[in-house]
Amino acid sequence: METKELLQKIHRLEIKAKGLTKHIFSGEYHSAFKGRGMAFSEVRNYQVGDEVRTIDWNVTARFNDPFVKVFEEERELTLMLIVDVSGSENFGSTDKSKRDIILETMAVLAFSALSNNDKVGAVFVSDDVERYIAPQKGKKHILYILREFIALQPKSKKTNLSNGLKFFRNTQKKRTICFVISDFIDENNFIEGMKVTRKKHDLIALKLEDPSEYELPKMGFIQLYNAETGETTWVNTNDARTRDEFRTNFLEQKQHTLKEFSRNGIDYAVLNTGENHIVSLVNLFKSR
Repeated sequence: METKELLQKIHRLEIKAKGLTKHIFSGEYHSAFKGRGMAFSEVRNYQVGDEVRTIDWNVTARFNDPFVKVFEEERELTLMLIVDVSGSENFGSTDKSKRDIILETMAVLAFSALSNNDKVGAVFVSDDVERYIAPQKGKKHILYILREFIALQPKSKKTNLSNGLKFFRNTQKKRTICFVISDFIDENNFIEGMKVTRKKHDLIALKLEDPSEYELPKMGFIQLYNAETGETTWVNTNDARTRDEFRTNFLEQKQHTLKEFSRNGIDYAVLNTGENHIVSLVNLFKSR
């Protein structure tokens, strides 16, 4: 992608993400993710109904009038995006690919964090860590993350999310909000890595899917290509049994993954390229 085209795409993405953040996600992000605790803010005069334990006795004695301490939530948070950049993320049968959905989702989450003055960082992972961007604050840093994702040419097309999760745990020692954005088509045991990560961090899974992964069109014999392994398979899409088996296999795998998320206390949302993924994100935020 040419530099001019890249900058234009980033600019359009920034405008869209800011609009969504302002009009749809206003307040949702803040209420969905809590700070590390409560910090002292100020003192004010005691009012009927105030908790007696919050009385500041030193100030009360000095002014001979009851005063209470006011606390507010510490909002210093860090948002990390662990993003699957394997070959399967380029797939898409609608006007948007999984990669397009990833990019828009990253932008919305990052600008939501920016509106709350939080840090944002990223780990791009295939079967290894392709790129690490340490968390920082500011619009310039967010645009840098998005630009790096668009320009990235992964060295591998395979997937091993556990490697990315391990790297994340080793680099982020303080409690962090962590979004794992992937289709979770991973032959390795990524659930174990997510379970370990969940113990210390606020972990959320965003599962990507495309309609053609479970609905084969009637087109006779077609060749299916695996973007991660390079393997191809011929399938007769006119055969009803073949289409049913295709759909059943996908749904069984999907339900198994979502069941594991729920069983291990991992919040999740499903982002479908054929549906409005923003609605899924809003519903996720509200459920928290």
